[in-house]
This record gives sequence, C-alpha cells and structure tokens, in this order.
Amino acid sequence: MRLRKLDAHSNQTRPDMNPAAPSASQGRFRSFADFYPFYLSEHSHPVCRRLHFAGTVLVLACLVAAAITGAAWWLLAAPLAGYGFAWIGHFFFEHNRPATFSHPWYSLAGDFVLFRDMLFGRIRF
Repeated sequence: MRLRKLDAHSNQTRPDMNPAAPSASQGRFRSFADFYPFYLSEHSHPVCRRLHFAGTVLVLACLVAAAITGAAWWLLAAPLAGYGFAWIGHFFFEHNRPATFSHPWYSLAGDFVLFRDMLFGRIRF
C-alpha cells in the first residue's frame, strides 16, 4: 500500500485509494472503507478540514439544544450549520464539489469520522 502526505502542511500520511476500488468518477464504492480515502483526498486543505470540524461541532450543539429545549427548529438548524461550514470549505478553499452530492450517506459518515480523527489527533487541524 502506498502512502502520501495528507497535505503540504503536515508530515502525516494517508493510504492511496485502493486501486481495486471503483474510482470516484464511476460513482460507486464497495464500502465506506473504499470511500474514506477518496473523502480524505477531497479534504486536503487544512482550512476546509477546520470548517468541517466547526460545522460538526455546531451540528452536535444543535442536536443537544433540540434535546434539551424540545424545540424542533434546532433540528432544522443542524444541517444548515453543518453543510454551510463544509460547503464554504469546498467552494472557497478546496475548490471541489462536495461528495454529499454524489455519496450522501458515505459523506455524512466521513464527516463524523474526520471529526473523530481530528479530535484524537489522527488528522491534523
């Protein structure tokens, strides 16, 4: 398995996509494990990753606020906050199309795995 740097500002590496896995242009991945390296390649700019992290924090805060207050509008605010921050990262820093449009469920899972990996220092802020 080949490794490459996560970004120009980091000494961290990530595995290259599995060559046996379908390419992103084919639009199909066999599993989330096949998708996640592609997801990481679409989030190589540190500002994009930071915006995703902030958006995920806001999503979690909205969900907690909804649970505490019982106000359903917090549930509407959650995706707006999460996608708003993430899409700013993609359109203005990463200059790519968010994977949400082609792989919505894998992309959502990727957001939370990226959040966890950043929180625990596996991926650099």
